[in-house]
Amino acid sequence: MAGDYLINVRRVKRLYADRSIFFLAVFLTVLGFIAIADVSAPQAQAYFSDSFYFVKQQILWGVFGFLALLVAANIHYSFWRRLAPVLFGVSILLLVLVLIPGLGTKALGARRWINFGSFSLQPSEIVKLTTALFFAWLADKKKSLRWYAVSLGLVGALIMLQPDLGTTMVVFVIGFTQMLVAGIPLLFMGGLVLAAGALGSVLIFLSDYRKERLITFLKGTTEPLGSSYHVRQILIALGSGGLLGVGLGQSRQKYLFLPEAATDSVFAIVAEEIGFIGSAILIIIFTVFTYKILKVASRSPDIFSSTLSLGIGAWIGGQVFLNLGSMLAIVPLTGIPLPFFSYGGSSLTMVLFGVGIILNISKYGTSKR
Repeated sequence: MAGDYLINVRRVKRLYADRSIFFLAVFLTVLGFIAIADVSAPQAQAYFSDSFYFVKQQILWGVFGFLALLVAANIHYSFWRRLAPVLFGVSILLLVLVLIPGLGTKALGARRWINFGSFSLQPSEIVKLTTALFFAWLADKKKSLRWYAVSLGLVGALIMLQPDLGTTMVVFVIGFTQMLVAGIPLLFMGGLVLAAGALGSVLIFLSDYRKERLITFLKGTTEPLGSSYHVRQILIALGSGGLLGVGLGQSRQKYLFLPEAATDSVFAIVAEEIGFIGSAILIIIFTVFTYKILKVASRSPDIFSSTLSLGIGAWIGGQVFLNLGSMLAIVPLTGIPLPFFSYGGSSLTMVLFGVGIILNISKYGTSKR
């Protein structure tokens, strides 16, 4: 029964979660609320006549997210081992449903959301956690190589059909990191990389949307008023910040110059306001947070918890790296949200849920592995 997995406080009184992970999650979430309140104000005022419209929505999702965190932190991680295949299957079904016209909502050239009235769900955010859970289950059950190949290929293909190259990259980072710790042969992983690259290339050139994204990345800022406009505005924001920034709330780029300012490009506005030094400190905080999660993985008591922790760490850390990389034009703009900061309920809720699982695993860690 599910009740068997609830933590018995008297029986495990000596066990404590890593509080530093919890407080860092709270701190980053609050910083995210402040950033969204600031960055989204012009757009919220223009479209909803309420400067705080988006941040109020995000705070509501944050409440749901922390409730999910608290629940996950107090359910023994082995509970998720039993549910992992079912949850993965449900997330695959959602990825299929989002592709069906009338069910999936199309915006900005991609079909990524399922609407339930005023509530919308982004299945690709859910599949990041369920992939980590399922691959941890595969490692624990010592499943054959084809399980990894088929499941990762299926998820990648369904997400690319939306299309969503960014999430596909994140899922592959999660999967390959977990496969590495599970002892999957490097030759097999190399073959998967080549196959994924070949399939990805075909899908890119079959889609005008994906092709345009790639061409824009390769062109850089050669068309400042055309396809390079977004990248150009990001670099203007980053450059305007200088060493110390223009000051909190003083960004000029947020006044509808920078597309997706409150979502994918939120770091550009944050960097404009807090400058290079503030941005470096924020990156250090993200690095410490990811390191703490990986430390939990290194001290986890069994292969399932270790592989799961590593997958969640790769998810959050990899997403931070890819988002910041797109801001610096190192990787293409692919719509990857910055954890805790980018506006989006599905992303924030799932990240906090994942952190809750990490907190539970940290209760049972050994002092050394």
